[in-house]
Amino acid sequence: MNASSPLSRQGHRLLQIGVALLLFSSFEGFAIPYLAAPRLGLSAHTLSGLQGVLLLALGLMWPRLNLGAAMSRVAFWFLIYSALAILAAYVMASIWGAGNETMPLAAGAFHWSAFQEGVIKGIGYSSAPTGLISFALILWGLRLAGASSTNA
Repeated sequence: MNASSPLSRQGHRLLQIGVALLLFSSFEGFAIPYLAAPRLGLSAHTLSGLQGVLLLALGLMWPRLNLGAAMSRVAFWFLIYSALAILAAYVMASIWGAGNETMPLAAGAFHWSAFQEGVIKGIGYSSAPTGLISFALILWGLRLAGASSTNA
């Protein structure tokens, strides 16, 4: 594929976002002791580091996907949304000192208003279907081009 193909550009953008998430993780680590829910802050720190590495890996293999323009766009944007939505839910929960309705293991007893818990739940839960669809499309895109179904 040439460097100007949509898959190459999307892969490059994933690399940029991956490095940005690693940078965010680095700076967010300094804020952990000052957050309303430090344990949630640590979870957000770990999550952003994991997502950064994941996006770097996916960015490197993205140009190899066997997907059309529309499917690659859906996979790309759903992946980005999924990663940023769940991270946003954790960051909001750590700042507000809330979230035990959605993430009870990380939040512990931290619970706040019904509105805040609802926002965290809505954003956090919305990341799951988009992430699953994106990963399914990525897996589909990793099939071999021109592979025959008669080969065993």
